[in-house]
Amino acid sequence: MLTLHHKYWPKLAKSLKVPSTSLYDNLQVSARRYPEQDAIYYYGNKLTYQELDAEVNALAGYLEHKLGVRTGDKVLLFMQNSPQFIIGYYAIIRANAVVVPINPMLVANELEFYIRDCGIKTAIAGQELYDRVQPLLSRTSLENLLIAAYSDYKGEDFQGVLPTEVELPRATFTEANHYHWCDAIQANLTPSEHTSKGDDLAVLPYTSGTTGLPKGCMHTNKTVQANTVGCYHWSQSTPNAIHLMTLPLFHVTGMVHSMHMPIYSGSTIVIMTRWNRDTAVDLIKKLGCTHWVTIATMIVDFLANPKLTAEDISTLTSISGGGAALPEAVGEKLYKLSGLRFVEGYGLSETIAQTHFNPAERPKMQCLGIPSFDVDAKIIDPASGKELGVGEVGEIIVNGPQVMVGYYNRDDENRSSFIDLDGKKFFRTGDIGRYDEEGYFFIVDRVKRMINASGFKVWPTEVESYLYKHPAIHQACVVGVPDPRRGETVKAFVILNEGFEGKVTEEEIIEWSKENMAAYKYPRYIEFRKQFPMTSSGKILWRTLQDEEKAKAENTVQ
Repeated sequence: MLTLHHKYWPKLAKSLKVPSTSLYDNLQVSARRYPEQDAIYYYGNKLTYQELDAEVNALAGYLEHKLGVRTGDKVLLFMQNSPQFIIGYYAIIRANAVVVPINPMLVANELEFYIRDCGIKTAIAGQELYDRVQPLLSRTSLENLLIAAYSDYKGEDFQGVLPTEVELPRATFTEANHYHWCDAIQANLTPSEHTSKGDDLAVLPYTSGTTGLPKGCMHTNKTVQANTVGCYHWSQSTPNAIHLMTLPLFHVTGMVHSMHMPIYSGSTIVIMTRWNRDTAVDLIKKLGCTHWVTIATMIVDFLANPKLTAEDISTLTSISGGGAALPEAVGEKLYKLSGLRFVEGYGLSETIAQTHFNPAERPKMQCLGIPSFDVDAKIIDPASGKELGVGEVGEIIVNGPQVMVGYYNRDDENRSSFIDLDGKKFFRTGDIGRYDEEGYFFIVDRVKRMINASGFKVWPTEVESYLYKHPAIHQACVVGVPDPRRGETVKAFVILNEGFEGKVTEEEIIEWSKENMAAYKYPRYIEFRKQFPMTSSGKILWRTLQDEEKAKAENTVQ
């Protein structure tokens, strides 16, 4: 095991015992310890830990007795950040079932895949997403739809700007198999005994892979607990901490750092349904937020606020995140304003967030950090599997208690995604990196053809598959191109079918894409081509197109 980083390890144990209990047990313990503590603040309304636990149990009872959810069933959670997301997540676990958290930006034809892949019968959804999930009741295994209105949990006297979704009054649904959130809570049905343990499946966050099809990462209570407890100790959270939640909860970083960890520590969670930099400043200042886990794009926007002062954020003791490296100049601006270094980390859906952290006392800029508690990380030659040393560039592989059990129903992917080394099973991240003489890891490139747009991972093959449904498109090749705001953004090169040249524009295809793909995923740029660079075997040389775009961007900067 690599130990170069031990010299720079914080004053903490290097190994942690992982609880063998379920994630719901964390909430139950905090509710017993701190019943009157504010668990959630949501646009002027508060929910104590005692109230949160009571609603979780009521919803779990409804899922079980009214909707027929059984042990091990997969339940779709299709919502934006809200109290209902947290209640729904923990209620599913309390009912001994499995959470399938899905990006609320997806449209119906994308969502259908996940429901079919997991054989989902019950979905919990925000009412603003109703039109995306309702059509699937008639053509998939989906039978029950539990619908929530975020406005049910907002305060009456909130003075700031409310997101549109939070302002919407509760809608009424009378169709069969449609159930209202408030009715479920008010029914106050008692769930059966909670039997879920450490090794039982808890959550299936989805990621993309070499086939372009999304894959469910099988995480047990124990794998999630490993990172929940790990970031609790690393971030030095306490019951007095107040966590600003701005990252989406369906994503593993927000899920672990902004939900599971604060609940484990008995802290207060300040929820933002949608990002708004002015609202973020007001919440930090008025509520005294201490911890904020975020991404580079939010930090850039936050610091661009001309009204922002050092006093506004003086209560913050920790600002951290991952997804994409924070530009050095932005990191310095943040430090001068707040006295805080942005502490970056590294992880994947397959590792339910972090495998690496930067030590808060000694972080390095644009650095993944050092291996986390009980993590063995190595660099190998991706072709031969040979282990490499200091400064040598290769694929990052990891072994640790947070690594998933495997991909759901993907035996071939499971065989190719792990490698045995030194008697251990390592997950192959697909990321190219190196580590320095102090054991800090840095990312160099990606083996996987993944686009990282504002922290959202976009799989080009999936975007191409949707583009091919357009009647004018003969061939499509999607690449990531540099973007000053998003880090990367999506561009599609298109060859038109015969007869469509001059009859369809790039803008029309972009508008069509908006209607058929999630907002973070659709191409921002379309370029028509007569032909693509190809290999002798007929494969499109996507990297050649991507390199052309990078060269253009570099020339523009120069």
